[in-house]
Amino acid sequence: MKKLSHVDKKGKANMVDVGYKPDQLRIARATGFIKLSAETIKLIKQNEIKKGDVLTIAEIAGIQAAKRTPDLIPLCHPLQLTKIDVKAKIVKNTVEVNSEVRCIGQTGVEMEALTAVSVALLTVYDMCKAVDKKMEISNTRLIEKTKTDISQPLSTLLNE
Repeated sequence: MKKLSHVDKKGKANMVDVGYKPDQLRIARATGFIKLSAETIKLIKQNEIKKGDVLTIAEIAGIQAAKRTPDLIPLCHPLQLTKIDVKAKIVKNTVEVNSEVRCIGQTGVEMEALTAVSVALLTVYDMCKAVDKKMEISNTRLIEKTKTDISQPLSTLLNE
């Protein structure tokens, strides 16, 4: 088994020193789902949930959450995030949330991407709980994480 980097020689929690690592373009993508009743989906589509526009508010909550990840997860490094994209959409009887988080730094952004999706899904739950008692959040997972050396213009690396 691979040695855990967040545990010291005595088995105690340890924040990893990433100061020696080079800056790299880091990108992570995550996804997750919340299953809802047909009636709740209809209310969301018609913007009739009393708390407001469910999908837009969930997206904003996900963006805010990604920025607060090191406040929530003790051993995460505070990062200078350069891009956070959170999209929520209705797919059949679910809301699907996808996130992409980017930074130029010495450690990855997968926890930020996962936190964005998780909080966006929790926001959908919170906004719909008065009308749907059987919602189910599932399959939250990291889709991809990459790191790329910065030896060329970033616009080339990002295909922009």
